[in-house]
Amino acid sequence: MPSFEPDSFDSEWPLLLECASPRPDLRRIAELVHSADGPRLLELAEDHGVTGHLAARLRELDPSLVPRETLQALLKKQRAQIFISLRMTAELFRLLDCFASAGIAALVVKGPVLAVQAYGDPAMRGYGDLDLLVCQRDIRHATELMIADGYSAQVPLSAIDAGKIPGQYLFSRPDSNLLVELHNDFTLRYFPRRLPLEKFFERQIRVPLDGREAPALSVEDELVLICIHGAKHFWERLMWIADVAALITRQAGINWDRVTASSREVGAERMLHTGLGLAEDLLRMQLPGRVSMQMKRDEVAARLARQVRKWLPAAGDTPPGLFERAVFRMRMRGGLVAALAYLLRLSLSPTEEDWQTGAEENRPGFLSTLRRPFRLARKYGRDRKS
Repeated sequence: MPSFEPDSFDSEWPLLLECASPRPDLRRIAELVHSADGPRLLELAEDHGVTGHLAARLRELDPSLVPRETLQALLKKQRAQIFISLRMTAELFRLLDCFASAGIAALVVKGPVLAVQAYGDPAMRGYGDLDLLVCQRDIRHATELMIADGYSAQVPLSAIDAGKIPGQYLFSRPDSNLLVELHNDFTLRYFPRRLPLEKFFERQIRVPLDGREAPALSVEDELVLICIHGAKHFWERLMWIADVAALITRQAGINWDRVTASSREVGAERMLHTGLGLAEDLLRMQLPGRVSMQMKRDEVAARLARQVRKWLPAAGDTPPGLFERAVFRMRMRGGLVAALAYLLRLSLSPTEEDWQTGAEENRPGFLSTLRRPFRLARKYGRDRKS
Protein backbone atom coordinates (compact mmCIF):
# COMPACT_ATOMS: atom_id res chain seq x y z
CA MET A 1 0.00 0.00 0.00
CA PRO A 2 1.15 3.62 -0.42
CA SER A 3 3.04 5.12 2.48
CA PHE A 4 0.25 7.18 4.04
CA GLU A 5 0.88 8.86 7.37
CA PRO A 6 -1.35 7.46 10.15
CA ASP A 7 -2.99 10.87 10.70
CA SER A 8 -4.11 10.87 7.05
CA PHE A 9 -6.69 8.18 7.91
CA ASP A 10 -8.91 10.69 9.74
CA SER A 11 -12.13 9.22 8.34
CA GLU A 12 -11.08 5.87 6.90
CA TRP A 13 -9.48 4.40 10.03
CA PRO A 14 -12.32 5.22 12.47
CA LEU A 15 -14.75 3.85 9.86
CA LEU A 16 -12.89 0.54 9.65
CA LEU A 17 -12.81 0.27 13.46
CA GLU A 18 -16.56 0.84 13.61
CA CYS A 19 -17.21 -1.74 10.87
CA ALA A 20 -14.93 -4.31 12.53
CA SER A 21 -16.68 -3.94 15.89
CA PRO A 22 -19.10 -6.71 16.86
CA ARG A 23 -21.40 -3.91 18.09
CA PRO A 24 -21.21 -1.26 15.36
CA ASP A 25 -22.82 2.16 15.54
CA LEU A 26 -24.57 2.51 12.17
CA ARG A 27 -25.20 6.23 12.65
CA ARG A 28 -21.49 6.80 13.20
CA ILE A 29 -20.69 4.64 10.14
CA ALA A 30 -23.04 6.74 8.01
CA GLU A 31 -21.32 9.94 9.15
CA LEU A 32 -17.82 8.58 8.48
CA VAL A 33 -18.52 7.04 5.08
CA HIS A 34 -19.73 10.42 3.84
CA SER A 35 -16.31 12.00 4.42
CA ALA A 36 -14.14 8.97 3.59
CA ASP A 37 -12.04 8.75 0.45
CA GLY A 38 -13.45 5.71 -1.41
CA PRO A 39 -10.30 4.30 -3.07
CA ARG A 40 -8.21 4.85 0.04
CA LEU A 41 -10.88 3.24 2.22
CA LEU A 42 -11.02 0.14 0.02
CA GLU A 43 -7.24 -0.16 -0.08
CA LEU A 44 -6.91 0.24 3.66
CA ALA A 45 -9.68 -2.33 4.27
CA GLU A 46 -7.96 -4.84 2.00
CA ASP A 47 -4.58 -4.30 3.66
CA HIS A 48 -6.19 -4.89 7.05
CA GLY A 49 -8.15 -7.92 5.85
CA VAL A 50 -11.53 -6.41 6.80
CA THR A 51 -13.15 -5.92 3.37
CA GLY A 52 -15.88 -8.36 4.40
CA HIS A 53 -16.57 -6.38 7.58
CA LEU A 54 -16.79 -3.14 5.61
CA ALA A 55 -19.15 -4.65 3.00
CA ALA A 56 -21.40 -6.18 5.66
CA ARG A 57 -21.82 -2.88 7.53
CA LEU A 58 -22.29 -0.68 4.48
CA ARG A 59 -25.02 -3.03 3.23
CA GLU A 60 -26.97 -2.18 6.38
CA LEU A 61 -27.06 1.52 5.44
CA ASP A 62 -29.44 3.31 3.13
CA PRO A 63 -27.78 2.82 -0.33
CA SER A 64 -28.09 6.54 -0.98
CA LEU A 65 -25.57 7.19 1.83
CA VAL A 66 -22.77 5.14 0.23
CA PRO A 67 -20.98 6.24 -2.96
CA ARG A 68 -22.02 3.97 -5.81
CA GLU A 69 -18.42 3.31 -6.89
CA THR A 70 -17.51 2.17 -3.38
CA LEU A 71 -20.46 -0.23 -3.19
CA GLN A 72 -19.75 -1.70 -6.61
CA ALA A 73 -16.07 -2.23 -5.81
CA LEU A 74 -16.98 -3.90 -2.50
CA LEU A 75 -19.50 -6.21 -4.16
CA LYS A 76 -16.89 -7.23 -6.73
CA LYS A 77 -14.33 -8.01 -4.02
CA GLN A 78 -16.89 -9.91 -1.99
CA ARG A 79 -17.99 -12.05 -4.93
CA ALA A 80 -14.35 -12.94 -5.58
CA GLN A 81 -13.91 -13.89 -1.91
CA ILE A 82 -17.01 -16.10 -2.00
CA PHE A 83 -15.64 -18.03 -4.99
CA ILE A 84 -12.24 -18.39 -3.30
CA SER A 85 -13.90 -19.60 -0.11
CA LEU A 86 -16.00 -22.21 -1.93
CA ARG A 87 -12.97 -23.50 -3.83
CA MET A 88 -10.76 -23.69 -0.74
CA THR A 89 -13.47 -25.32 1.38
CA ALA A 90 -13.93 -28.01 -1.27
CA GLU A 91 -10.17 -28.58 -1.35
CA LEU A 92 -10.05 -28.68 2.44
CA PHE A 93 -12.54 -31.54 2.66
CA ARG A 94 -10.84 -33.38 -0.19
CA LEU A 95 -7.52 -33.24 1.69
CA LEU A 96 -9.15 -34.22 4.99
CA ASP A 97 -10.71 -37.26 3.30
CA CYS A 98 -7.34 -38.13 1.75
CA PHE A 99 -5.57 -37.90 5.10
CA ALA A 100 -8.31 -39.83 6.91
CA SER A 101 -8.12 -42.69 4.41
CA ALA A 102 -4.37 -42.86 5.10
CA GLY A 103 -4.89 -42.87 8.87
CA ILE A 104 -3.53 -39.32 9.36
CA ALA A 105 -5.38 -37.22 11.94
CA ALA A 106 -5.64 -33.49 11.19
CA LEU A 107 -7.24 -30.42 12.74
CA VAL A 108 -8.22 -27.29 10.83
CA VAL A 109 -7.08 -23.98 12.34
CA LYS A 110 -7.98 -20.42 11.32
CA GLY A 111 -9.27 -20.03 7.74
CA PRO A 112 -12.84 -21.14 6.99
CA VAL A 113 -13.38 -22.78 10.39
CA LEU A 114 -12.51 -19.58 12.26
CA ALA A 115 -14.71 -17.58 9.85
CA VAL A 116 -17.68 -19.80 10.74
CA GLN A 117 -16.98 -19.79 14.47
CA ALA A 118 -16.45 -16.03 14.64
CA TYR A 119 -18.83 -14.71 11.98
CA GLY A 120 -21.12 -17.54 10.94
CA ASP A 121 -19.93 -17.18 7.33
CA PRO A 122 -16.89 -18.92 5.76
CA ALA A 123 -16.56 -16.08 3.23
CA MET A 124 -16.66 -13.26 5.79
CA ARG A 125 -12.90 -13.05 6.25
CA GLY A 126 -10.20 -13.46 3.65
CA TYR A 127 -7.52 -16.14 3.88
CA GLY A 128 -4.87 -17.18 1.42
CA ASP A 129 -4.09 -20.70 2.57
CA LEU A 130 -5.38 -23.71 4.44
CA ASP A 131 -3.78 -24.46 7.81
CA LEU A 132 -3.83 -27.95 9.30
CA LEU A 133 -2.35 -29.37 12.49
CA VAL A 134 -0.72 -32.76 11.90
CA CYS A 135 1.47 -34.76 14.28
CA GLN A 136 5.17 -34.80 13.44
CA ARG A 137 5.16 -38.58 13.10
CA ASP A 138 2.72 -38.21 10.18
CA ILE A 139 4.53 -35.39 8.36
CA ARG A 140 6.53 -37.60 5.98
CA HIS A 141 3.53 -39.66 4.95
CA ALA A 142 1.41 -36.50 4.55
CA THR A 143 4.12 -34.96 2.38
CA GLU A 144 4.21 -38.05 0.16
CA LEU A 145 0.44 -37.83 -0.24
CA MET A 146 0.55 -34.15 -1.10
CA ILE A 147 3.29 -34.66 -3.70
CA ALA A 148 1.40 -37.60 -5.25
CA ASP A 149 -1.66 -35.34 -5.43
CA GLY A 150 0.15 -32.77 -7.54
CA TYR A 151 1.37 -30.37 -4.87
CA SER A 152 4.91 -29.01 -4.77
CA ALA A 153 6.56 -29.31 -1.36
CA GLN A 154 8.73 -26.44 -0.18
CA VAL A 155 10.28 -28.79 2.38
CA PRO A 156 11.62 -31.84 0.51
CA LEU A 157 11.50 -35.37 1.84
CA SER A 158 15.29 -35.34 2.21
CA ALA A 159 15.05 -32.44 4.69
CA ILE A 160 12.33 -34.28 6.64
CA ASP A 161 14.50 -37.40 6.74
CA ALA A 162 17.40 -35.27 8.00
CA GLY A 163 15.25 -34.05 10.91
CA LYS A 164 15.08 -30.42 9.83
CA ILE A 165 12.15 -28.46 11.25
CA PRO A 166 10.80 -25.59 9.12
CA GLY A 167 8.53 -22.73 10.10
CA GLN A 168 5.77 -24.66 8.34
CA TYR A 169 5.45 -27.47 5.82
CA LEU A 170 4.26 -25.45 2.84
CA PHE A 171 2.65 -26.94 -0.27
CA SER A 172 1.50 -25.22 -3.45
CA ARG A 173 -0.11 -26.26 -6.70
CA PRO A 174 1.65 -25.02 -9.85
CA ASP A 175 -1.68 -24.83 -11.69
CA SER A 176 -3.45 -22.64 -9.11
CA ASN A 177 -2.93 -20.25 -6.21
CA LEU A 178 -3.78 -22.90 -3.63
CA LEU A 179 -1.48 -23.00 -0.61
CA VAL A 180 -1.60 -25.54 2.20
CA GLU A 181 0.43 -25.33 5.42
CA LEU A 182 0.92 -28.23 7.80
CA HIS A 183 1.86 -27.30 11.36
CA ASN A 184 2.59 -29.10 14.60
CA ASP A 185 4.15 -28.58 18.01
CA PHE A 186 7.63 -28.38 16.45
CA THR A 187 6.90 -25.81 13.73
CA LEU A 188 4.76 -23.45 15.85
CA ARG A 189 7.81 -22.01 17.53
CA TYR A 190 6.11 -18.73 18.43
CA PHE A 191 4.26 -20.57 21.17
CA PRO A 192 6.40 -19.70 24.21
CA ARG A 193 6.22 -23.32 25.31
CA ARG A 194 5.70 -26.36 23.14
CA LEU A 195 1.99 -26.72 22.54
CA PRO A 196 0.30 -29.84 23.94
CA LEU A 197 -0.76 -31.20 20.56
CA GLU A 198 -2.19 -34.44 21.88
CA LYS A 199 -4.47 -32.50 24.25
CA PHE A 200 -5.56 -30.27 21.37
CA PHE A 201 -6.66 -33.39 19.51
CA GLU A 202 -8.44 -34.70 22.61
CA ARG A 203 -10.35 -31.44 23.02
CA GLN A 204 -11.25 -31.07 19.33
CA ILE A 205 -14.74 -30.15 18.19
CA ARG A 206 -16.64 -30.51 14.90
CA VAL A 207 -17.52 -27.25 13.12
CA PRO A 208 -20.38 -27.27 10.56
CA LEU A 209 -19.04 -26.06 7.23
CA ASP A 210 -20.91 -26.17 3.90
CA GLY A 211 -23.09 -29.11 4.89
CA ARG A 212 -20.26 -31.12 6.41
CA GLU A 213 -18.25 -31.01 9.63
CA ALA A 214 -14.59 -30.07 9.94
CA PRO A 215 -12.37 -31.22 12.85
CA ALA A 216 -11.17 -28.11 14.65
CA LEU A 217 -9.66 -26.83 17.86
CA SER A 218 -11.95 -26.15 20.77
CA VAL A 219 -13.06 -22.52 20.90
CA GLU A 220 -10.85 -21.96 23.94
CA ASP A 221 -7.73 -23.36 22.26
CA GLU A 222 -8.51 -21.48 19.03
CA LEU A 223 -8.77 -18.21 20.96
CA VAL A 224 -5.35 -18.72 22.51
CA LEU A 225 -3.88 -19.71 19.14
CA ILE A 226 -5.16 -16.61 17.31
CA CYS A 227 -3.84 -14.36 20.09
CA ILE A 228 -0.40 -15.95 19.73
CA HIS A 229 -0.65 -15.60 15.95
CA GLY A 230 -1.53 -11.90 16.28
CA ALA A 231 1.35 -11.38 18.69
CA LYS A 232 3.72 -13.16 16.31
CA HIS A 233 2.87 -10.53 13.69
CA PHE A 234 2.85 -7.62 16.19
CA TRP A 235 -0.90 -7.20 15.65
CA GLU A 236 -0.24 -5.23 12.46
CA ARG A 237 -3.63 -6.03 10.85
CA LEU A 238 -7.05 -5.14 12.19
CA MET A 239 -8.40 -8.50 11.00
CA TRP A 240 -6.58 -10.37 13.76
CA ILE A 241 -8.09 -8.14 16.45
CA ALA A 242 -11.53 -8.34 14.83
CA ASP A 243 -11.30 -12.15 14.89
CA VAL A 244 -10.72 -12.09 18.65
CA ALA A 245 -13.67 -9.75 19.20
CA ALA A 246 -16.00 -11.67 16.90
CA LEU A 247 -15.10 -15.12 18.26
CA ILE A 248 -15.71 -14.05 21.86
CA THR A 249 -18.93 -12.22 21.00
CA ARG A 250 -20.43 -15.03 18.93
CA GLN A 251 -19.32 -17.94 21.14
CA ALA A 252 -21.27 -17.08 24.27
CA GLY A 253 -20.44 -20.34 26.05
CA ILE A 254 -16.67 -19.90 26.27
CA ASN A 255 -15.15 -21.61 29.29
CA TRP A 256 -12.86 -18.86 30.55
CA ASP A 257 -11.21 -21.09 33.11
CA ARG A 258 -10.23 -23.35 30.19
CA VAL A 259 -8.94 -20.34 28.23
CA THR A 260 -6.79 -19.29 31.19
CA ALA A 261 -5.47 -22.82 31.68
CA SER A 262 -4.76 -23.21 27.95
CA SER A 263 -2.82 -19.94 27.77
CA ARG A 264 -0.88 -20.73 30.95
CA GLU A 265 0.00 -24.19 29.63
CA VAL A 266 1.89 -22.63 26.71
CA GLY A 267 3.17 -19.53 28.55
CA ALA A 268 0.99 -17.14 26.53
CA GLU A 269 -0.97 -15.34 29.25
CA ARG A 270 0.38 -11.92 28.26
CA MET A 271 -0.23 -12.55 24.55
CA LEU A 272 -3.83 -13.43 25.41
CA HIS A 273 -4.24 -10.33 27.59
CA THR A 274 -2.83 -8.10 24.86
CA GLY A 275 -5.26 -9.49 22.29
CA LEU A 276 -8.21 -9.15 24.66
CA GLY A 277 -7.18 -5.61 25.56
CA LEU A 278 -6.94 -4.52 21.93
CA ALA A 279 -10.33 -6.04 21.11
CA GLU A 280 -11.96 -4.43 24.14
CA ASP A 281 -10.44 -0.97 23.67
CA LEU A 282 -10.56 -0.65 19.88
CA LEU A 283 -13.71 -2.63 19.04
CA ARG A 284 -15.81 -2.34 22.20
CA MET A 285 -15.86 -6.08 22.74
CA GLN A 286 -17.51 -7.00 26.03
CA LEU A 287 -15.74 -9.41 28.35
CA PRO A 288 -17.08 -11.05 31.50
CA GLY A 289 -16.29 -8.79 34.45
CA ARG A 290 -13.78 -11.05 36.14
CA VAL A 291 -11.96 -11.72 32.85
CA SER A 292 -11.75 -7.99 32.11
CA MET A 293 -10.39 -7.29 35.59
CA GLN A 294 -7.80 -10.05 35.30
CA MET A 295 -6.68 -8.67 31.93
CA LYS A 296 -6.42 -5.10 33.22
CA ARG A 297 -4.23 -6.19 36.11
CA ASP A 298 -1.59 -7.09 33.51
CA GLU A 299 -0.07 -3.60 33.17
CA VAL A 300 2.63 -4.74 30.74
CA ALA A 301 -0.03 -6.14 28.39
CA ALA A 302 -1.80 -2.76 28.53
CA ARG A 303 1.44 -1.00 27.58
CA LEU A 304 2.00 -3.42 24.70
CA ALA A 305 -1.54 -2.75 23.45
CA ARG A 306 -0.89 1.02 23.51
CA GLN A 307 2.30 0.40 21.56
CA VAL A 308 0.42 -1.61 18.94
CA ARG A 309 -2.10 1.20 18.48
CA LYS A 310 0.68 3.49 17.28
CA TRP A 311 1.63 1.40 14.24
CA LEU A 312 -1.66 -0.44 13.65
CA PRO A 313 -3.43 2.04 11.27
CA ALA A 314 -0.64 1.77 8.67
CA ALA A 315 -1.21 -2.03 8.30
CA GLY A 316 2.48 -2.93 8.47
CA ASP A 317 3.74 -0.02 6.36
CA THR A 318 5.57 1.46 9.37
CA PRO A 319 6.47 -1.64 11.42
CA PRO A 320 8.67 -1.62 14.52
CA GLY A 321 12.42 -1.71 13.96
CA LEU A 322 14.72 -4.58 14.85
CA PHE A 323 15.43 -3.49 18.44
CA GLU A 324 11.79 -2.59 19.11
CA ARG A 325 10.72 -5.97 17.77
CA ALA A 326 13.10 -7.77 20.11
CA VAL A 327 11.95 -5.82 23.18
CA PHE A 328 8.30 -6.32 22.25
CA ARG A 329 8.75 -10.08 21.96
CA MET A 330 10.49 -10.25 25.33
CA ARG A 331 7.73 -8.29 27.03
CA MET A 332 5.09 -10.49 25.44
CA ARG A 333 6.68 -13.51 27.07
CA GLY A 334 7.02 -11.99 30.55
CA GLY A 335 9.71 -12.65 33.17
CA LEU A 336 13.33 -11.72 32.43
CA VAL A 337 14.77 -15.24 32.25
CA ALA A 338 11.81 -16.67 30.31
CA ALA A 339 11.76 -13.64 28.00
CA LEU A 340 15.46 -13.93 27.16
CA ALA A 341 15.13 -17.66 26.55
CA TYR A 342 12.15 -17.06 24.26
CA LEU A 343 13.94 -14.38 22.25
CA LEU A 344 17.08 -16.50 21.92
CA ARG A 345 15.07 -19.50 20.75
CA LEU A 346 13.31 -17.44 18.08
CA SER A 347 16.58 -15.81 17.04
CA LEU A 348 18.73 -18.94 16.89
CA SER A 349 16.38 -21.73 15.76
CA PRO A 350 17.03 -22.20 12.01
CA THR A 351 14.11 -22.46 9.59
CA GLU A 352 14.00 -23.35 5.91
CA GLU A 353 15.13 -19.81 5.04
CA ASP A 354 18.37 -20.43 6.93
CA TRP A 355 19.21 -23.78 5.39
CA GLN A 356 22.03 -23.91 2.90
CA THR A 357 20.89 -24.45 -0.67
CA GLY A 358 21.45 -28.03 -1.72
CA ALA A 359 22.29 -29.19 1.80
CA GLU A 360 18.88 -30.49 2.86
CA GLU A 361 20.37 -33.87 3.69
CA ASN A 362 22.43 -32.43 6.51
CA ARG A 363 20.97 -31.70 9.88
CA PRO A 364 20.91 -28.03 10.96
CA GLY A 365 24.24 -27.41 12.60
CA PHE A 366 26.18 -24.71 14.37
CA LEU A 367 26.66 -22.63 11.20
CA SER A 368 22.92 -22.63 10.46
CA THR A 369 22.24 -21.43 13.99
CA LEU A 370 24.75 -18.59 13.65
CA ARG A 371 23.46 -17.66 10.20
CA ARG A 372 19.90 -16.98 11.36
CA PRO A 373 20.40 -13.79 13.50
CA PHE A 374 22.45 -12.19 10.72
CA ARG A 375 19.74 -13.02 8.18
CA LEU A 376 17.06 -11.55 10.46
CA ALA A 377 19.13 -8.40 10.96
CA ARG A 378 19.48 -7.96 7.20
CA LYS A 379 15.80 -8.68 6.61
CA TYR A 380 14.37 -6.29 9.18
CA GLY A 381 17.15 -3.75 9.06
CA ARG A 382 17.19 -3.24 5.31
CA ASP A 383 13.49 -3.75 4.53
CA ARG A 384 11.47 -2.99 7.61
CA LYS A 385 8.13 -3.89 6.07
CA SER A 386 7.52 -7.60 6.79
